Amino acid sequence: MSDANAQALLVEDAKTVISLEGDFLRPLTVDLAEFRQQPAVVSDPFDLRCYTTNRFIRSVDTYRGVLLKDLILRAGLQPEPAGQFKRTVFIAVAQDGYAVIFSWHELFNTPVGERVIVVYECGGRTITSEEGAPILFSGADILPAPRHVKRLARIVARVLTV
Repeated sequence: MSDANAQALLVEDAKTVISLEGDFLRPLTVDLAEFRQQPAVVSDPFDLRCYTTNRFIRSVDTYRGVLLKDLILRAGLQPEPAGQFKRTVFIAVAQDGYAVIFSWHELFNTPVGERVIVVYECGGRTITSEEGAPILFSGADILPAPRHVKRLARIVARVLTV
């Protein structure tokens, strides 16, 4: 990558942000440049298929990104009243309003949480905002398309009341 391309990528990374808002202890905003400083995980390649028809959309190479639960831990969850955080749902919202949901139990108490990542690379190549960065991907889903969120804009935490 040329110096000019690398510089352009850094500028774009600083502009591309995800906000963590709602019922977090410390709501925050994170840019893609910060993601590259955090421990990364890599997904297996997969075929993206339509949920309703099982129609093949495209093959996707390995994704690299950060675990969603690491971002959530960074923002923190309300410790009181005791155990309330276990009723938290996390709504991942794209720039166009598309939204998907994960529960606290799903992310922190099942293997699913080890495979839900906020992606910034595909096949060893940086994904640009024009290509949909950042992408939220749930690698443990049977069909990943319904929770494959391009242009992720925010994660909203909500504690459910009963």
